[in-house]
Amino acid sequence: MATFVNSTTAANVGLVERLLAFSPAVATAIRKRRLFNQTMYELNLLTDRELTDLGISRLSIADVAREAAYGK
Repeated sequence: MATFVNSTTAANVGLVERLLAFSPAVATAIRKRRLFNQTMYELNLLTDRELTDLGISRLSIADVAREAAYGK
């Protein structure tokens, strides 16, 4: 009687981590996109009054987030 053992381990590395290791340009793009998403999220949490105090209209949130992440 023969006994076989098959042992495989799955890498616990996510797609983002693999891409970050792949290329500095990809890493930079991912960081910028995360900043854009975070800025969008945080600005959308603000009330219209808070946005007005900051000089931002709700319609320009995407423009402000884009400038924060990618520059002018």
